[in-house]
Amino acid sequence: MKKVVATGTFDIIHPGHVRFLEEAKKLGDYLVVIVAREKNVKHKPKPIMPEEQRRRVVEALKPVDEAILGDEEDIFKPIEKIKPDVIALGYDQHFDEEWLREELRKRGIKAEVVRIRAKEDCELCSSAKIIERIVTLASSRLKDFQERKEKL
Repeated sequence: MKKVVATGTFDIIHPGHVRFLEEAKKLGDYLVVIVAREKNVKHKPKPIMPEEQRRRVVEALKPVDEAILGDEEDIFKPIEKIKPDVIALGYDQHFDEEWLREELRKRGIKAEVVRIRAKEDCELCSSAKIIERIVTLASSRLKDFQERKEKL
């Protein structure tokens, strides 16, 4: 059985996440997704959803066989335990592929590293874009509400 690992924050699930996981699943027979712990999310704002809820949502997605939370101290511990054949990286993930390959080699993990390219071209294929849209709509609606209230 060929095991694939995919990782990510998966804060607000969108079509880009689904496509990434579908493509990762095509690389093997069994897909394990490591969901980032809140403590380890450093390259963007802290997640809105609690980590266990993010894990549960990811595990419910069709391509995913198993979803686990990452390790707070060493991001490689779950990978050492899973022993994947392939590690799938999203197009926008902040991993230097050469550094990752070298770290895997040092730890005796013989996994192929595959970068999955972006293909999903939709208006809201990013958690940041979704949050921005919510804030914009909420601001507009709040302004409308305040204007109506003043007319009363």
